[in-house]
Amino acid sequence: MDALRVQDPPRIGDYVLLARIGAGGMGVVYLGRSPGGRLVAVKVVREEITGHPEALARFRREAETVRAVRSAYTANLIDAGLDAAPYWIATEYVAGPTLARAVRERGPFPVVTCRRLVAAMAEGLASVHAYGVTHRDLKPQNVLLGSQGPQLIDFGIARGVEQTALTQDGQAPGTPGFTAPEVLTRNEVGAAADVFALGATVAYAATGRAPFGGGDAAAVSYRAVHEEIDTAGVEPGLAALIRACVEKDPARRPGPAELIRWCAVDRALVDDPAYQPLVAMADVVPDTPQRPPNAPVPAIHDLPTQGPPPSPPPPPSRPNPWLVAAGVGAVVGTAVAVAVWLLPGNGDGGNGGNGGEGGDKSDGPPGYIQDIGTSRHAWNGLRESCNLPGEEQPPLQFQYAVTTGENDPSGEIALGKAEIGYRLKMEEPNLPPYYVSVEVKPPHLLDTDDFGYVSKAADLYEGDETQWKNLVYPDDFSDRAGGKVRPAPPLADDPGEWTVVYHHATSDKNHRSVVCHGFMADTVSE
Repeated sequence: MDALRVQDPPRIGDYVLLARIGAGGMGVVYLGRSPGGRLVAVKVVREEITGHPEALARFRREAETVRAVRSAYTANLIDAGLDAAPYWIATEYVAGPTLARAVRERGPFPVVTCRRLVAAMAEGLASVHAYGVTHRDLKPQNVLLGSQGPQLIDFGIARGVEQTALTQDGQAPGTPGFTAPEVLTRNEVGAAADVFALGATVAYAATGRAPFGGGDAAAVSYRAVHEEIDTAGVEPGLAALIRACVEKDPARRPGPAELIRWCAVDRALVDDPAYQPLVAMADVVPDTPQRPPNAPVPAIHDLPTQGPPPSPPPPPSRPNPWLVAAGVGAVVGTAVAVAVWLLPGNGDGGNGGNGGEGGDKSDGPPGYIQDIGTSRHAWNGLRESCNLPGEEQPPLQFQYAVTTGENDPSGEIALGKAEIGYRLKMEEPNLPPYYVSVEVKPPHLLDTDDFGYVSKAADLYEGDETQWKNLVYPDDFSDRAGGKVRPAPPLADDPGEWTVVYHHATSDKNHRSVVCHGFMADTVSE
């Protein structure tokens, strides 16, 4: 939760704004307080998109869905302003982490906790489906771990089961890796698709890994349609339950009621000793609006837009807290409320950095990131996944891809080289800088914490962010330890599984991984 910025209004509707919960390309979510003192999450559409009919239709549809679905597993709609700009909705405020953040910071859940999570979320889906609504974007980022149990959020693309599955641009709804095969191949949306997403979500909770591996959206979706989900290392009974949820044929998947019977839980998730400490991962709610010192208060009609991001928090440690969960006290973290279209990771921005070739200045953008002892990622080519998830979520529309000269059908990439690219799928206007630096680790470094070879940091939003920003290995990569520049070695020197890590850098010595991927390199001639 961040302080309000200079451009943020003091109130929306009848609600006094206390702090920012998050912001993204589509909107800003605030913590608000009603005249009677009730805390709410107020989501406001950004001014830049108010002229887009499809975006407004989606926003209004979300409000209608949340208004219709009154469930213990969803945050209820309290108020809305949908007739004129600024467009906004206010829902119950739910303090607690998303499932994605809990796993990222605390590690995979124990088996018993996963079973209780399945039962609770299945009960939540049954409640939503009873209103004739399918969620269509269930994933770890859209499950809040609140004090009353898990809450399903983000009904921005939820619709009645009889409505079409396609979005305006003809793409299937949902998130790659959590979208069911029948949605991807036949445009068929139903309750069974939500069960598939539940299975994929629990697979992530049990392993800490993307359920169908990483890579670009098309590759992940292909694996969801044609390949098996990643349950390596999962207890056999839980793995069987997950695989049943993600059966390719929707008719063979269990329904929510059957899942609840299958889990046969003996207590509620909120009473689970591993779940209870997670509820405490929330900021202290401010009593008064939080603004920078001496900041002027804007007029009430001014609309929120994204300004410079706050200073970054320190990188999280990664112990296995479940070994001592029963004795863990309150943990100070980030309060998460009902929020849609957020841009995870942008809240970690900052303006310190290095504009030079490897120094340690703090008065400009980052140059070449340096080893800070957190290079633990390793890609497994057999599973096409990494041993660790990113330390923070990438931007909402972030896409990435790696192509080697041996696998390039166009023949434009030279043999013995790899092209590493990234971009945003859709334009996100007027966002602050988000510097990306890519680290490449040869196979001989994969069993170590040693840093790989890095590219110079570049602003993701500079220029046309929807165009691919491509780097060539080894040409654009080097080792800069100790102030010396050493060129990256050829791929042929180290055949095998190479790891590619995308970092969000706020300075040379302050960066966090957001995506891990990799590629295979053979012994080839240059």
